[in-house]
Amino acid sequence: MARTVYDAMGGMPVVLALARAWHARVLADPVVAHAFHRPVHPRHDERLAAYWAEQLGGPATFTGSTGAHASVVAVHSGNGPHDEMDARAVACFELALDDAAVPDDDALRATLTLWFTWATQVLNHEYETVESIPADLPMPVWTWDGPPPGPRAPAASSADDHRHDEDQRDRREGEDGHGHPQDPRDRG
Repeated sequence: MARTVYDAMGGMPVVLALARAWHARVLADPVVAHAFHRPVHPRHDERLAAYWAEQLGGPATFTGSTGAHASVVAVHSGNGPHDEMDARAVACFELALDDAAVPDDDALRATLTLWFTWATQVLNHEYETVESIPADLPMPVWTWDGPPPGPRAPAASSADDHRHDEDQRDRREGEDGHGHPQDPRDRG
């Protein structure tokens, strides 16, 4: 069996370190921190790491014990466009790769950045309303070949081709990019 992106990163210890590093960076960012204006779950970083790990080919810990992908999409949907926040969230993610000691492998890091950018789009903007999200929405699993078939799959095969693809960004309807579930009732 081929090694998953999750395995290439170093498994859960590195995914957890990445979730913690990204969360610290977005909290320090004056634009992205807005998304975290409410108190977060006491185990936010662990839950985020489980969610990310599952999307990267790791164990189904998030959907097995924490929650459903549809519930995460629901708390991120309907927030409208915020391109600057999205771009800064991705930049925080790229910097967090070093903070978390993700292996210095260009293909791995490009794949992770493409995944994070894609996941942000799908998570935040695939559904305009909470009511339009299917309750049984499956967890998407990103592989070395990219996303599963379905929403917003990038056209090219190389992660480097999409890293900062302005055409792809222009197709977005606006996205949250903060990777943190918010209460869907808290939309001003």
